Amino acid sequence: MSDRVKDLSQKILSDRVYKLYEVTFGYQLQSGEWVEKNREVFDRGNGATVLLYNKEKGTIILNYQFRVPTLLNGNESGFMIETPAGVIETEDASVEQSMIREIEEETGYRVESVKKVMELFMTPAAVTEKIYYFTAPYTDDMKVSEGGGVASEHEDIKVLEMPFKEAIAKVESGDIVDAKTVILLQYAQLQKLMEVE
Repeated sequence: MSDRVKDLSQKILSDRVYKLYEVTFGYQLQSGEWVEKNREVFDRGNGATVLLYNKEKGTIILNYQFRVPTLLNGNESGFMIETPAGVIETEDASVEQSMIREIEEETGYRVESVKKVMELFMTPAAVTEKIYYFTAPYTDDMKVSEGGGVASEHEDIKVLEMPFKEAIAKVESGDIVDAKTVILLQYAQLQKLMEVE
C-alpha cells in the first residue's frame, strides 16, 4: 500500500449480487497534510472482453443486448452494441479460460485460444473492476451453437457479424458507445489487425 494512505477500513453497505463498500482512509496530500477521506466503492469482480475477427472476410463478431444502466442515463432504447464480455468466474483456471467460455456462451463460436492485449481499470474513482482485453481470430467452422448467452441466467444476446469498417463507422456515428468495444476497435486499427498479409 502507498505510504500516502493509512488506516484504511471497509464496511459493506450491500452484498446482494456484488459488493458496495464504504471505505474510509487517511490520505496525505501533496502538501504533506493528512486528511480523512470517505468513498463508496463498488466491487463486481474483474471482467474480460474480446474482439473476435476474421481477416479474410473483413468481419468481427459483436453482441447486441439490453443494458438497463444506460437506459437510466440517456440511452433511449437501453440496447448496446458490444464486444463479447463477462465477469471472470472463480471456477475457471485462468482469465483466458474464462474468456473462451464466455465467447462460446455468448456467440456460439468455440475458439481454442485468445491473445491478451491489455488490462485496464475502467472507472477507477468508484469501481474496483479491472478488464482484461483479448483478441481472437474466428472462422465459420468454429460456430458450434447459436450463442445468445446462458438461458438459465436469462441472457438475451443477439449475435452480430459485422464488417470491421462498418463497426468503425458506427463508432464515428455514435451508434457504438461502449468503451471496451471502442478501445478494442481502435486497438485493431492501430495494430492493423484486419490487414490481410
